[in-house]
Amino acid sequence: MQNDRLKAYLHFHLIVFIWGFTAVLGALITIDAVPLVWFRMGLASLFIFIYIKVRGISLALSRKALLGFAIAGLVIAIHWLTFFGAIKASNVSITLAMMSTGAFFTALLEPIFYKRKLIWYELLFGGIVIAALYMIFEVETAYRTGILLALLSAFLSAVFTLINGKFIENHNPTKISFYELLIGTACITLYFVIAQPATFFSMEFFNLPTMDWVYIGILASVCTAYAFIAAVAVMKHLSPYTIMLTINLEPVYGILLAFIVLGDAEQMSTEFYYGAIVILAVVIANGILKNTKKFKAVKEA
Repeated sequence: MQNDRLKAYLHFHLIVFIWGFTAVLGALITIDAVPLVWFRMGLASLFIFIYIKVRGISLALSRKALLGFAIAGLVIAIHWLTFFGAIKASNVSITLAMMSTGAFFTALLEPIFYKRKLIWYELLFGGIVIAALYMIFEVETAYRTGILLALLSAFLSAVFTLINGKFIENHNPTKISFYELLIGTACITLYFVIAQPATFFSMEFFNLPTMDWVYIGILASVCTAYAFIAAVAVMKHLSPYTIMLTINLEPVYGILLAFIVLGDAEQMSTEFYYGAIVILAVVIANGILKNTKKFKAVKEA
């Protein structure tokens, strides 16, 4: 049992490392954010569909569930559009630092989704995060568009995390992922058909550089389909506290990888790193307090 936990812990670190590499791939891929997300979601849904067929997972769904998955799929599509849009408008370091605020947005939205009171330290942490964001916004003036897009992406990631938290109670996580990715692909396809039909229905749309195809293939298969399915499996062996702390390493891994792969393009000001460290520290502190409170509640019960 202990050995299973250790394997799951190491495996989850690998998955978080892969998630951190996603942003680097977004910077390496030369096409714009919209076609990039279309290829990612479309290929990932295909890979997961193959997995579903191999595993014999049922795809049966009620109309109510399908509507819910459609809303979540649209949210995820916009999240990834703003995420990769932020990378194109700024860089990996800016985007991942801003994405760290996703846990903060989740804490603020939880009272709405789960009808609970806002906790005092969440308001305090919120004020600290806003101050850190303001410092970054003021010193990195060339990247303001990227900062705003990344913050919107972080907010949307919190929204679909909370939505999926509801779905996971009654549906297979692999099936949830398949439908959300497929519907997200359909939404972006509809956008192309309406707004850019000449581009979408041309061979040039699919005539990508060889390395773009390689990076997109890795992004869709390893960073999306595999990482999602594997994460669900290993989370069964890990505590929420361990999961939270490990996920918070994603921006650290991503920024380090960006330095290694992209070099000087990722060099930021000292104030940026101060702000990023403050945000990450607040997110970790919030998670520790939350899990300590839950542990005490379980122990007293």
